[in-house]
Amino acid sequence: MTTQTQAPYEQLTPDMILTAIESVGAELDGGLLGLNSYENRVYQIELSEGGFIIAKFYRPGRWTDEAILEEHQFAFELQAKDIPIIPPDIINGKSLFEYGGYRFSLYPRRGGRWPELSDPAILEQLGRLIGRIHATGRTARFEHRQTISVAAYGQASLDYIIEHDFVPPESKHNFTLAAQTLLDQAQNMIEAVQSFNIRIHGDFHPGNILSTGEQFHFVDLDDCVMGPAMQDLWMLLSGEQHEMATQMNHVLKGYEMFCEFDRSELVLIEALRALRLVYYCGWLARRWHDPAFPQHFPWFNTPRYWEEQMITFREQLERCQMPVLDLG
Repeated sequence: MTTQTQAPYEQLTPDMILTAIESVGAELDGGLLGLNSYENRVYQIELSEGGFIIAKFYRPGRWTDEAILEEHQFAFELQAKDIPIIPPDIINGKSLFEYGGYRFSLYPRRGGRWPELSDPAILEQLGRLIGRIHATGRTARFEHRQTISVAAYGQASLDYIIEHDFVPPESKHNFTLAAQTLLDQAQNMIEAVQSFNIRIHGDFHPGNILSTGEQFHFVDLDDCVMGPAMQDLWMLLSGEQHEMATQMNHVLKGYEMFCEFDRSELVLIEALRALRLVYYCGWLARRWHDPAFPQHFPWFNTPRYWEEQMITFREQLERCQMPVLDLG
Protein backbone atom coordinates (compact mmCIF):
# COMPACT_ATOMS: atom_id res chain seq x y z
CA MET A 1 0.00 0.00 0.00
CA THR A 2 1.33 3.43 -0.90
CA THR A 3 0.41 7.00 -0.15
CA GLN A 4 -0.39 9.47 -2.92
CA THR A 5 0.77 13.08 -2.72
CA GLN A 6 -1.73 14.61 -5.16
CA ALA A 7 -5.49 14.39 -5.64
CA PRO A 8 -5.85 10.80 -6.89
CA TYR A 9 -9.08 11.20 -8.85
CA GLU A 10 -8.45 14.63 -10.34
CA GLN A 11 -8.60 13.30 -13.92
CA LEU A 12 -11.57 10.97 -13.33
CA THR A 13 -14.23 13.16 -14.94
CA PRO A 14 -17.77 12.01 -15.80
CA ASP A 15 -16.80 11.85 -19.47
CA MET A 16 -13.79 9.67 -18.69
CA ILE A 17 -15.90 7.37 -16.49
CA LEU A 18 -18.47 6.79 -19.22
CA THR A 19 -15.82 6.40 -21.93
CA ALA A 20 -13.91 3.89 -19.78
CA ILE A 21 -16.99 1.73 -19.34
CA GLU A 22 -17.92 1.95 -23.00
CA SER A 23 -14.39 0.80 -23.83
CA VAL A 24 -15.23 -2.70 -22.55
CA GLY A 25 -18.36 -2.95 -24.66
CA ALA A 26 -21.11 -1.61 -22.41
CA GLU A 27 -23.82 0.49 -24.07
CA LEU A 28 -24.81 3.32 -21.76
CA ASP A 29 -27.72 5.69 -21.44
CA GLY A 30 -25.54 8.33 -19.84
CA GLY A 31 -27.07 8.38 -16.36
CA LEU A 32 -24.31 8.52 -13.73
CA LEU A 33 -24.73 8.53 -9.94
CA GLY A 34 -21.84 8.60 -7.48
CA LEU A 35 -22.28 6.18 -4.57
CA ASN A 36 -21.00 6.43 -1.02
CA SER A 37 -17.36 5.38 -1.17
CA TYR A 38 -14.24 7.19 0.01
CA GLU A 39 -11.36 4.79 -0.58
CA ASN A 40 -12.34 4.04 -4.17
CA ARG A 41 -14.82 5.75 -6.47
CA VAL A 42 -18.03 3.84 -7.15
CA TYR A 43 -20.77 4.81 -9.58
CA GLN A 44 -24.19 3.53 -10.60
CA ILE A 45 -24.55 3.81 -14.37
CA GLU A 46 -27.68 3.36 -16.45
CA LEU A 47 -27.56 1.00 -19.43
CA SER A 48 -29.18 1.90 -22.74
CA GLU A 49 -31.14 -1.36 -22.72
CA GLY A 50 -32.45 -0.65 -19.22
CA GLY A 51 -31.10 -1.54 -15.82
CA PHE A 52 -27.89 -0.47 -14.16
CA ILE A 53 -24.33 -1.55 -13.54
CA ILE A 54 -21.94 -0.56 -10.77
CA ALA A 55 -18.47 0.65 -11.72
CA LYS A 56 -15.68 0.60 -9.14
CA PHE A 57 -12.57 2.66 -9.89
CA TYR A 58 -9.68 1.61 -7.67
CA ARG A 59 -7.64 4.20 -5.79
CA PRO A 60 -4.40 4.68 -7.75
CA GLY A 61 -1.35 3.22 -6.07
CA ARG A 62 -3.18 1.38 -3.30
CA TRP A 63 -3.17 -2.22 -4.54
CA THR A 64 -1.13 -3.96 -7.21
CA ASP A 65 -2.94 -5.65 -10.08
CA GLU A 66 -2.03 -8.99 -8.52
CA ALA A 67 -3.63 -8.03 -5.21
CA ILE A 68 -6.84 -6.87 -6.91
CA LEU A 69 -7.04 -10.07 -8.94
CA GLU A 70 -6.63 -12.10 -5.74
CA GLU A 71 -9.64 -10.23 -4.36
CA HIS A 72 -11.61 -11.15 -7.48
CA GLN A 73 -10.50 -14.77 -7.37
CA PHE A 74 -11.63 -15.07 -3.75
CA ALA A 75 -15.04 -13.68 -4.74
CA PHE A 76 -15.33 -16.22 -7.57
CA GLU A 77 -14.42 -19.06 -5.20
CA LEU A 78 -17.10 -17.98 -2.75
CA GLN A 79 -19.68 -17.61 -5.49
CA ALA A 80 -18.89 -21.13 -6.74
CA LYS A 81 -19.85 -22.43 -3.28
CA ASP A 82 -23.18 -20.54 -3.40
CA ILE A 83 -22.01 -18.06 -0.79
CA PRO A 84 -23.92 -14.79 -1.41
CA ILE A 85 -21.14 -12.49 -2.57
CA ILE A 86 -21.38 -10.02 -5.46
CA PRO A 87 -18.34 -10.77 -7.68
CA PRO A 88 -17.17 -8.58 -10.55
CA ASP A 89 -18.40 -9.19 -14.08
CA ILE A 90 -16.11 -11.09 -16.42
CA ILE A 91 -15.90 -9.55 -19.90
CA ASN A 92 -13.80 -11.26 -22.56
CA GLY A 93 -12.12 -13.32 -19.85
CA LYS A 94 -11.13 -10.31 -17.71
CA SER A 95 -12.48 -8.79 -14.49
CA LEU A 96 -10.00 -5.90 -14.14
CA PHE A 97 -9.76 -3.16 -16.75
CA GLU A 98 -7.74 0.02 -17.27
CA TYR A 99 -8.51 3.29 -18.99
CA GLY A 100 -6.70 6.60 -18.82
CA GLY A 101 -4.49 5.39 -15.99
CA TYR A 102 -7.40 4.24 -13.82
CA ARG A 103 -8.16 0.58 -13.07
CA PHE A 104 -11.80 -0.43 -12.71
CA SER A 105 -14.21 -3.36 -12.43
CA LEU A 106 -17.91 -3.69 -13.18
CA TYR A 107 -20.52 -5.29 -10.94
CA PRO A 108 -24.23 -6.09 -11.16
CA ARG A 109 -26.39 -3.81 -9.03
CA ARG A 110 -27.84 -5.35 -5.87
CA GLY A 111 -29.93 -3.57 -3.26
CA GLY A 112 -30.61 -4.21 0.39
CA ARG A 113 -30.54 -2.76 3.87
CA TRP A 114 -28.29 -3.15 6.87
CA PRO A 115 -28.99 -6.16 9.12
CA GLU A 116 -30.62 -5.71 12.53
CA LEU A 117 -27.84 -6.93 14.81
CA SER A 118 -30.07 -6.89 17.91
CA ASP A 119 -31.95 -9.92 16.57
CA PRO A 120 -30.42 -13.25 17.77
CA ALA A 121 -31.70 -15.07 14.68
CA ILE A 122 -29.89 -12.61 12.41
CA LEU A 123 -26.66 -12.97 14.39
CA GLU A 124 -26.87 -16.73 14.00
CA GLN A 125 -27.57 -16.38 10.28
CA LEU A 126 -24.59 -14.05 9.86
CA GLY A 127 -22.48 -16.51 11.84
CA ARG A 128 -23.38 -19.24 9.33
CA LEU A 129 -22.45 -16.93 6.45
CA ILE A 130 -19.07 -16.01 7.91
CA GLY A 131 -18.40 -19.63 8.84
CA ARG A 132 -18.92 -20.63 5.21
CA ILE A 133 -16.60 -17.83 4.04
CA HIS A 134 -13.89 -18.90 6.47
CA ALA A 135 -14.22 -22.58 5.54
CA THR A 136 -13.33 -21.51 2.00
CA GLY A 137 -10.73 -19.03 3.24
CA ARG A 138 -8.81 -21.85 4.93
CA THR A 139 -8.28 -23.76 1.68
CA ALA A 140 -5.58 -21.44 0.26
CA ARG A 141 -3.54 -18.35 1.07
CA PHE A 142 -3.23 -14.85 -0.34
CA GLU A 143 0.19 -14.18 -1.83
CA HIS A 144 -0.19 -10.50 -2.74
CA ARG A 145 -2.40 -9.08 0.02
CA GLN A 146 -1.54 -7.96 3.53
CA THR A 147 -1.60 -9.88 6.79
CA ILE A 148 -3.15 -8.12 9.79
CA SER A 149 -0.50 -7.17 12.34
CA VAL A 150 0.21 -4.43 14.85
CA ALA A 151 3.23 -3.37 12.80
CA ALA A 152 1.36 -3.04 9.48
CA TYR A 153 -1.95 -1.65 10.72
CA GLY A 154 -1.15 0.12 13.99
CA GLN A 155 2.50 1.12 14.22
CA ALA A 156 2.71 2.22 10.59
CA SER A 157 -0.37 4.41 11.09
CA LEU A 158 0.99 6.03 14.26
CA ASP A 159 4.38 6.61 12.66
CA TYR A 160 2.78 8.29 9.64
CA ILE A 161 0.69 10.61 11.83
CA ILE A 162 3.68 11.70 13.89
CA GLU A 163 6.19 11.95 11.04
CA HIS A 164 3.84 14.16 9.03
CA ASP A 165 3.06 16.51 11.95
CA PHE A 166 -0.69 16.02 12.08
CA VAL A 167 -0.85 16.30 15.89
CA PRO A 168 -0.39 19.81 17.35
CA PRO A 169 2.97 20.24 19.18
CA GLU A 170 1.27 20.75 22.56
CA SER A 171 -0.55 17.39 22.25
CA LYS A 172 2.08 15.37 20.40
CA HIS A 173 3.79 13.77 23.42
CA ASN A 174 0.60 12.74 25.20
CA PHE A 175 -1.04 11.50 22.00
CA THR A 176 2.00 9.43 21.06
CA LEU A 177 2.21 7.97 24.55
CA ALA A 178 -1.48 7.02 24.62
CA ALA A 179 -1.37 5.44 21.15
CA GLN A 180 1.91 3.61 21.69
CA THR A 181 0.79 2.21 25.05
CA LEU A 182 -2.39 0.91 23.42
CA LEU A 183 -0.49 -0.66 20.52
CA ASP A 184 1.99 -2.32 22.89
CA GLN A 185 -0.92 -3.77 24.85
CA ALA A 186 -2.52 -5.05 21.63
CA GLN A 187 0.78 -6.62 20.58
CA ASN A 188 1.07 -8.47 23.90
CA MET A 189 -2.49 -9.78 23.56
CA ILE A 190 -1.96 -10.95 19.98
CA GLU A 191 1.33 -12.65 20.85
CA ALA A 192 -0.46 -14.59 23.60
CA VAL A 193 -2.64 -16.33 21.00
CA GLN A 194 -1.41 -18.79 18.42
CA SER A 195 -4.10 -17.69 15.98
CA PHE A 196 -4.21 -19.19 12.50
CA ASN A 197 -4.23 -16.60 9.73
CA ILE A 198 -6.71 -17.40 6.97
CA ARG A 199 -8.22 -15.51 4.05
CA ILE A 200 -10.93 -13.27 5.51
CA HIS A 201 -13.23 -10.45 4.42
CA GLY A 202 -11.32 -8.07 6.68
CA ASP A 203 -13.95 -5.33 7.06
CA PHE A 204 -17.18 -7.04 8.07
CA HIS A 205 -19.01 -4.01 9.45
CA PRO A 206 -22.81 -3.88 8.97
CA GLY A 207 -22.55 -1.54 5.99
CA ASN A 208 -20.93 -4.34 3.99
CA ILE A 209 -23.80 -6.74 4.71
CA LEU A 210 -27.07 -6.20 2.87
CA SER A 211 -30.42 -7.82 3.65
CA THR A 212 -33.13 -8.53 1.09
CA GLY A 213 -36.02 -10.04 3.00
CA GLU A 214 -34.74 -13.13 4.78
CA GLN A 215 -31.55 -13.40 2.73
CA PHE A 216 -28.18 -11.68 3.09
CA HIS A 217 -25.46 -10.91 0.64
CA PHE A 218 -22.20 -9.18 1.38
CA VAL A 219 -20.21 -6.70 -0.64
CA ASP A 220 -16.78 -5.13 -0.87
CA LEU A 221 -13.88 -7.54 -0.57
CA ASP A 222 -11.58 -4.55 -1.09
CA ASP A 223 -10.00 -5.08 2.35
CA CYS A 224 -9.70 -8.87 2.24
CA VAL A 225 -6.50 -9.97 3.97
CA MET A 226 -4.82 -12.80 5.78
CA GLY A 227 -5.85 -12.60 9.42
CA PRO A 228 -7.50 -14.31 12.39
CA ALA A 229 -11.11 -15.44 12.16
CA MET A 230 -12.02 -13.01 14.95
CA GLN A 231 -11.43 -10.02 12.65
CA ASP A 232 -14.63 -10.88 10.78
CA LEU A 233 -16.63 -11.49 13.97
CA TRP A 234 -15.88 -8.78 16.51
CA MET A 235 -17.55 -5.94 14.58
CA LEU A 236 -20.90 -7.72 15.05
CA LEU A 237 -20.57 -7.21 18.83
CA SER A 238 -21.46 -4.16 20.91
CA GLY A 239 -22.34 -3.13 24.45
CA GLU A 240 -21.13 -4.38 27.82
CA GLN A 241 -19.26 -7.64 28.41
CA HIS A 242 -22.37 -9.70 29.18
CA GLU A 243 -24.15 -8.33 26.12
CA MET A 244 -21.24 -9.14 23.83
CA ALA A 245 -20.99 -12.64 25.32
CA THR A 246 -24.65 -13.28 24.48
CA GLN A 247 -24.20 -11.91 20.96
CA MET A 248 -21.06 -13.99 20.41
CA ASN A 249 -22.82 -17.16 21.48
CA HIS A 250 -25.51 -16.52 18.87
CA VAL A 251 -22.89 -15.84 16.18
CA LEU A 252 -20.88 -18.95 17.03
CA LYS A 253 -24.00 -21.13 17.04
CA GLY A 254 -24.22 -20.46 13.32
CA TYR A 255 -20.50 -20.17 12.61
CA GLU A 256 -19.54 -23.55 14.03
CA MET A 257 -22.03 -25.34 11.80
CA PHE A 258 -19.50 -24.76 8.99
CA CYS A 259 -16.14 -23.87 10.51
CA GLU A 260 -14.29 -24.64 13.73
CA PHE A 261 -13.64 -21.65 15.97
CA ASP A 262 -10.66 -21.47 18.33
CA ARG A 263 -11.97 -19.85 21.51
CA SER A 264 -8.49 -18.67 22.45
CA GLU A 265 -9.14 -15.94 19.85
CA LEU A 266 -11.66 -14.31 22.20
CA VAL A 267 -8.77 -12.34 23.68
CA LEU A 268 -8.33 -10.69 20.28
CA ILE A 269 -11.65 -8.81 20.37
CA GLU A 270 -10.33 -5.75 22.17
CA ALA A 271 -6.84 -6.01 20.65
CA LEU A 272 -8.32 -5.83 17.14
CA ARG A 273 -10.63 -2.99 18.18
CA ALA A 274 -7.55 -1.12 19.46
CA LEU A 275 -5.76 -1.71 16.18
CA ARG A 276 -8.72 -0.38 14.20
CA LEU A 277 -8.89 2.81 16.29
CA VAL A 278 -5.28 3.73 15.52
CA TYR A 279 -5.52 2.54 11.92
CA TYR A 280 -8.56 4.75 11.31
CA CYS A 281 -6.65 7.86 12.42
CA GLY A 282 -3.81 6.91 10.09
CA TRP A 283 -6.19 6.17 7.22
CA LEU A 284 -7.67 9.66 7.44
CA ALA A 285 -4.21 11.19 7.64
CA ARG A 286 -2.94 9.27 4.60
CA ARG A 287 -5.97 10.32 2.56
CA TRP A 288 -6.08 13.99 3.64
CA HIS A 289 -4.69 15.12 0.27
CA ASP A 290 -7.84 13.71 -1.39
CA PRO A 291 -10.35 16.63 -1.59
CA ALA A 292 -13.20 14.27 -0.65
CA PHE A 293 -11.77 13.73 2.82
CA PRO A 294 -11.67 17.32 4.15
CA GLN A 295 -15.15 17.71 2.69
CA HIS A 296 -16.66 14.66 4.40
CA PHE A 297 -14.52 14.52 7.55
CA PRO A 298 -14.23 18.21 8.55
CA TRP A 299 -13.75 17.31 12.22
CA PHE A 300 -10.49 15.48 11.49
CA ASN A 301 -7.12 17.09 12.16
CA THR A 302 -8.41 19.64 14.64
CA PRO A 303 -6.90 20.05 18.13
CA ARG A 304 -10.16 18.75 19.59
CA TYR A 305 -10.01 15.62 17.43
CA TRP A 306 -6.57 14.61 18.71
CA GLU A 307 -7.59 15.30 22.31
CA GLU A 308 -10.65 13.08 21.87
CA GLN A 309 -8.53 10.31 20.37
CA MET A 310 -6.27 10.33 23.41
CA ILE A 311 -9.32 9.79 25.63
CA THR A 312 -10.58 7.03 23.33
CA PHE A 313 -7.20 5.27 23.37
CA ARG A 314 -7.06 5.35 27.18
CA GLU A 315 -10.60 4.00 27.44
CA GLN A 316 -9.74 1.23 25.00
CA LEU A 317 -6.64 0.36 27.03
CA GLU A 318 -8.95 -0.22 30.00
CA ARG A 319 -11.13 -2.50 27.86
CA CYS A 320 -8.04 -4.44 26.82
CA GLN A 321 -7.20 -5.03 30.47
CA MET A 322 -10.63 -6.44 31.34
CA PRO A 323 -11.17 -10.22 31.64
CA VAL A 324 -11.58 -12.13 28.39
CA LEU A 325 -15.18 -12.53 27.23
CA ASP A 326 -16.81 -15.41 29.14
CA LEU A 327 -19.17 -17.37 26.92
CA GLY A 328 -20.36 -19.53 29.81
